[in-house]
Amino acid sequence: MKLDKKKLLNRLKIVEGQVRGLQDMVTKSAYCIDIITQTSAVKQALSGVEDVLMENHLTNCVVNQVKQGKEKKAQAEILKVYRLKRK
Repeated sequence: MKLDKKKLLNRLKIVEGQVRGLQDMVTKSAYCIDIITQTSAVKQALSGVEDVLMENHLTNCVVNQVKQGKEKKAQAEILKVYRLKRK
């Protein structure tokens, strides 16, 4: 799977729009639960971006590292991704 930059950028533009919407909601003193609902949507959208990037990294970069005999580097990156995703 090759990284589809156009799709990824579109997802990030959606997140950007959501964050701007949040700023507007705070400026206009929107109802707290509505703001929290929107922050949850932003977190989910960012998680989707992370998922695409991690899948691409694991299926391309890490596989290539293993093929090149760089197993320790690949292993370290897999563990790093795992730890980051658990946060």
